Amino acid sequence: MKLEEALKQTKPFKNEIHKLILNIHYTSSCLNAVLADLLKPYDLSPHQFNVLRILKGNHPKTYCNQEISSRMIDKNSNATRIVDKLITKNLVSRITCDVDRRQVQIGITEKGLALLDELDKAINLDTLILGTITEEEAQLVNPILDRLRT
Repeated sequence: MKLEEALKQTKPFKNEIHKLILNIHYTSSCLNAVLADLLKPYDLSPHQFNVLRILKGNHPKTYCNQEISSRMIDKNSNATRIVDKLITKNLVSRITCDVDRRQVQIGITEKGLALLDELDKAINLDTLILGTITEEEAQLVNPILDRLRT
């Protein structure tokens, strides 16, 4: 569906750059909604999923909240609140430093690792866009998106 149709746009966009910015934002929102629906049966939000994947990538080492925040896809997320929810679900653990009790590290638990393994089998992230673009098209778009962030 064209962006104009999705947004019920009646007037032309200011220019193609303006359209591109809105298109990226709208597409991101759509993909996030699909991911949220896929994660709902597992009682996880996309932000919680992101934190679990960050921690799994560093396992068995741990990260502090600041390091988790810096690695999150959505930089406006409240990593402390997300970690607290994941602790309640026993998917991550908080480890206090013996030398400095103010320093806290976060690590993924065995239950968290098992859930991610289950999710890897149940949810193929490629299916979010499967059939809409090819691998070759993704290779063309990725460098452009990388350049936009620099």
